[in-house]
Amino acid sequence: MTMTRMTATVLVALLALGGCATKVERMEPGEVKDLSGKWNDTDSRLVSEEMIGDVLSHRWVGDFSQGHAGKRPAVIVGEIRNLSHEHISVVTFVNDLEREIINSGKVDFVASRDEREDIRAERKDQDLHASEETRKPMGKELGADFMLKGDISTILDSEGKQQVRYYQVDLTLISLADNRKVWVGQKKIKKLVTKPGLRL
Repeated sequence: MTMTRMTATVLVALLALGGCATKVERMEPGEVKDLSGKWNDTDSRLVSEEMIGDVLSHRWVGDFSQGHAGKRPAVIVGEIRNLSHEHISVVTFVNDLEREIINSGKVDFVASRDEREDIRAERKDQDLHASEETRKPMGKELGADFMLKGDISTILDSEGKQQVRYYQVDLTLISLADNRKVWVGQKKIKKLVTKPGLRL
């Protein structure tokens, strides 16, 4: 093989490899981009915004404050179950819910079970090592008045190269004092996905 022909072969190979290189394009975090039709960050954000807006607009907030000398209700997020057919980051969805609740300013928000364990460990450490003026005593935690629980479900309907992906998010707010359900919310998302080689 001549030197010129060998050089041409190497160049063709390099160009072919360059065409297969991964391309990365930066996007704004709030930009909507549906690639697969599956549950994504936009679904998580929009559902949490809408559902928390709905739960905080109902009478339970005012009823609680009236019955407790103007005190704001304290809310905690309990288990959100993924009952869908796909992997959904429940942690991201819970974080979106928590952010919406806290930023509303209408209720107090209680840390989760795991977070409380960390805080209690720190308090215990302070008991031994922190000065009297800065030590945070045990037994002063804010107890939650209501727990938000729920689940995410899906239904798939496929025919040929098209698929309808249906998501249903059900959330319930329950009074910890007497197990009353004070709010039940539901959000539905439906997506039509068309792909040349659709794989379920």
